[in-house]
Amino acid sequence: MVDVHYRSAKQLASLIRRRAIGCRELLDHLLARAERHNPRLNAIIAFDIERARRDAAAADRALKRGATVGPLHGVPMTIKESFDVEGLPTTWGLEAFRAHKAARDALAVSRFRAAGAILLGKTNVPVWLADWQSFNPVYGTTNNPWDVTRIPGGSSGGSAAALAAGLAGIEAGSDIGASIRNPAHYCGVYGHKPTYGICSPCGQALAGRVSAADISVIGPMARGAADLELGLRVMGGGDAVDGRGWRLALPRDGRKRLRDFRVAVMLDDPIAEVDRAVIERLQALADFLGKQRVKVSLMARPALDTAEVMRVYVALLRAATSGRQTDAQFAANQALARGLAPDDESYLARMTRANTMAHRDWLALNERRHQMRLAWDAFFETWDVLLCPAASSAAHAHDHAGERHERTIMVNGKRVPTTDQLFWAGYSGVAYLPSTVAPCGFTAEGLPVGVQIVGRQYGDLTTIRFAHLLERAFMGFVPPPGWD
Repeated sequence: MVDVHYRSAKQLASLIRRRAIGCRELLDHLLARAERHNPRLNAIIAFDIERARRDAAAADRALKRGATVGPLHGVPMTIKESFDVEGLPTTWGLEAFRAHKAARDALAVSRFRAAGAILLGKTNVPVWLADWQSFNPVYGTTNNPWDVTRIPGGSSGGSAAALAAGLAGIEAGSDIGASIRNPAHYCGVYGHKPTYGICSPCGQALAGRVSAADISVIGPMARGAADLELGLRVMGGGDAVDGRGWRLALPRDGRKRLRDFRVAVMLDDPIAEVDRAVIERLQALADFLGKQRVKVSLMARPALDTAEVMRVYVALLRAATSGRQTDAQFAANQALARGLAPDDESYLARMTRANTMAHRDWLALNERRHQMRLAWDAFFETWDVLLCPAASSAAHAHDHAGERHERTIMVNGKRVPTTDQLFWAGYSGVAYLPSTVAPCGFTAEGLPVGVQIVGRQYGDLTTIRFAHLLERAFMGFVPPPGWD
């Protein structure tokens, strides 16, 4: 079992079905790894060992009696802290919810269990799921398996770290601002942000909220592209109410060669400058595709002004999260907004205006967003996927000082606001589009770089298919050193 912990979920399920390894045996192997390695990572912050062992033993008995099993039968998994798991805490990193324990499983958790997965625990997040780092006063700080002095990303940072270190077979995260895509990039794993609305977020909420937030989605994370499709099929579909009226039927993509795709490549943008180390890896991928006789363009883009995309995205993003404000916070932000200079376009100013905007203003932004959706769809009449960065740099050092909008990162030798790189989240995300992040190589410092593969609305299986072909021909998951 030297490397079984780095196998894909599909491979693990196959080993179990062939009786090459037992469900309880595999679970105990990963739990032993977690006992050894998790203290350095702090990726898994709540365990459900007793139930997991009961479920694994039941899964072994089911195999012995020849019962029909699900596609993840016996595969141990973890899940992001923000998903409700019966009997485990759901805090979103907030001190006020430290004692809160979920009464029932989130819908996605129930679906993973129904598919046969064995849930062993939950993984760490930032406060309110609102950072590209993963630290909070309840559980502390999660580290990147490639360099524990660096961040694993966020808000699904614990999820990506657990996968990269071989502590879980598959994972699930959420994404409103690259919270799946960014950690996948930082930790060298796979992540898929689905088309908006195709995976019910029921049970991935705080304080009993049942409405789905704008832009926000839930989706799978894994060590292989095929696992993303499997995870999406497990998670996909409406809840009990929506499921009465619609069924998820994503267009299949059976292309078997990279050269069957038409590929646009976007290496950089003035709105969110990209570090040369990241650009070099994306350029290497573009060069490789060219040698494979893929139709590649470094110039093709949707007919959109990227500065306007960023403006619309930040406004809709911060409007989507504005319900978190208390009455006192809302009143204070109203006063602050009234005092802002009209030409103040700092992130704090944009956030404050969005937190307090009139519904009439939101409607205008939403109308512009839907015009952008049409521009993207027209673009995808000519191009199958657009490749771009998931973030402006590779993983940086932990930095907990001040507020997120006050922090900076180093890009090409210059200090820039961390929030600038939200552009790479919102460029496609604001228009509801699917994006898959796949490993793309390493910087000179040995840090992972991911490529973001954007597709047209409901083209989830196309972006995942492209990632799968890259995995075969270009590169796939590489385990970080030092965790064996």
